[in-house]
Amino acid sequence: MGTLQRIEAWSSTHHPKWLVVLRVALGLGLFFKGISFMNNAIMVNQLIEGSMVSQGADWIPFIITWLHLLGGFFILIGLFTRWAVLAQIPILIGAIIFLNGARAHGISGSELGFAFAILLLLMVFLIEGGGPLSVDDFVRRNPR
Repeated sequence: MGTLQRIEAWSSTHHPKWLVVLRVALGLGLFFKGISFMNNAIMVNQLIEGSMVSQGADWIPFIITWLHLLGGFFILIGLFTRWAVLAQIPILIGAIIFLNGARAHGISGSELGFAFAILLLLMVFLIEGGGPLSVDDFVRRNPR
């Protein structure tokens, strides 16, 4: 049995129902953060322009916004949960690096704490998956 199958088997037998609430909250948080980035596109562009990755990186705010929107929605409903989480992890690691460097420029520590909390939840759901109340589980149980 491969590693993924063992993780899946363990996750399906050890997934508490209350984790569904955390998964939904994580999905909503990421989705609304994507909406926030969409509403504050100028600020996001300015943050990225002031960083080391600003050379030819006009597409980065667009990608981050849409990955948060789509990934948050997929995590919310439990569809391709592990893949959606895997797409979010590099963004959150980059956000932690950005926010830690931007603290000297007046960005509050609450954003950094929020990013750490979200990264921790992403790690949990990378291991746990969507759980028993998810579209993934419904498709697995009803193959037709």
